[in-house]
Amino acid sequence: MKLIVGLGNPGPEYEQTPHNMGFLALDQIAAELGVTISNRRHKAVTATAKLAGHNVLLAKPETFMNLSGHSVRDLVREQVERSQDAGEFDVARDLVVVYDELAFPLGVIRIKPDGSSAGHNGVQSVIDAVGEKFIRVRIGIQPEHPVTSGKRYVLTPWKKKELATVGEMIDRAGEAVKAILEEGVNAAMNKFNRRDEAAEGKGM
Repeated sequence: MKLIVGLGNPGPEYEQTPHNMGFLALDQIAAELGVTISNRRHKAVTATAKLAGHNVLLAKPETFMNLSGHSVRDLVREQVERSQDAGEFDVARDLVVVYDELAFPLGVIRIKPDGSSAGHNGVQSVIDAVGEKFIRVRIGIQPEHPVTSGKRYVLTPWKKKELATVGEMIDRAGEAVKAILEEGVNAAMNKFNRRDEAAEGKGM
């Protein structure tokens, strides 16, 4: 079983904000797979499905962003216990976390196999819970013009002119998750990271 976690904040007031790109991406994946993320377990809403030949558990923690790790820790523990007879659940290989990244321009997606949180509180909570070695799909949300408060920006709904790009990014995040499962993280990084580096006109 692969555990695919999207980070965000529960509640309609946060639904269409930059900080909820992880939730939005998982909802899109679920819609394409014909499932609804609505079962409650371990402080998250979840759904099971099959993606790229793998059994997957899609999960959206309801702990609010900064405490995401509380839910992820328990979800991982459940997968470890369930997989003992069928091969060990490996966090570094089998946990994929999808989330917003303020350091990257809107329109950019990067895949990363490990590392620090880069100041993202939700990711830091996950790191505190399970360690640094898990696969990340980072969705760029950086605004076109500088903002005075990053915290206010990530919790402010998208502008109408941004929605088309947001929709494209959600679709591409789903493609990135599928590529990770089908081809492995290194091949997926080559496919997505290099394309976006070229678009930005610079390297990592």
